[in-house]
Amino acid sequence: MKSHPVDLLGDPLPPQREAELPPISDVGGLQYIPDFISQETHDQLLTEIDRQPWLTELRRRVQHYGFRYDYKSRSVNYSMRIGELPEWARAVGAALVEQRLFPAMPDQVIVNEYQPGQGIKDHIDCEPCFTDTVASLSLGSRCIMVFTEKATKRVVPVLLEPRSLVVLTGPARYEWMHGIPPRKSDEVGRHSIKRARRVSLTFRQVIVQPERDA
Repeated sequence: MKSHPVDLLGDPLPPQREAELPPISDVGGLQYIPDFISQETHDQLLTEIDRQPWLTELRRRVQHYGFRYDYKSRSVNYSMRIGELPEWARAVGAALVEQRLFPAMPDQVIVNEYQPGQGIKDHIDCEPCFTDTVASLSLGSRCIMVFTEKATKRVVPVLLEPRSLVVLTGPARYEWMHGIPPRKSDEVGRHSIKRARRVSLTFRQVIVQPERDA
C-alpha cells in the first residue's frame, strides 16, 4: 500500500489531488513538479544557503544573486548586477534548462526565508523586469501558496511540498497573483499543517534595458 507523505511534525498529509483542494490545472500555465531535487541535494542547498549572509530589510530574510531587486521601486536594471550566480544556483538553473522548464539559463535568484507566521502578499512578479518564465523551488516546511485570478478573484490554493518546483508561464505568470498568507498553520481539507521554517529559491531572467547614450 502506498503511504501518504508525512509533514515535518509527523502528521499524515495527502497530496494535492486527495486533499480537497482545487486542481492545479485550474491555473493555466502553472506547472507543479514534486521531487524536483533529491533529499541529498535539498539538504546541501540549505546548508550552502545558510553559509551566506542574509539581508534583513524586509520582515523576512532574503538573499539576492545575479541581480539585486529593488522592492520599493519594483525595479531591476543592469546597475543592480551583483555578478554570476553561485555554483549551487547554477546547478539548479542548468537542471531547469535541461528539462526544458526554462528557455535559457536564469540569471537572477532570490532566496526567501519564511518562519511560521511569515508570508508574502499577493503579487505578480515585475513584468518589465523579468521574462515570461518564473520558477520557485521549495525547501524545508510545507505550506500553501494561494493563486488569485486578477479578473475574477477566483482563488486556488496549492500545496507546496519540500523539494517541489512550481513554474509560472502564460496566464499563471501574468493573469494570476500568487502569495503566501502570513499564518502559522494551513488548513488542507481535514488536515491542519503546522508550518516550520521554509526557504524558497525563485529563478528568473532579467530583461536588461538598453543603456541610453550619455
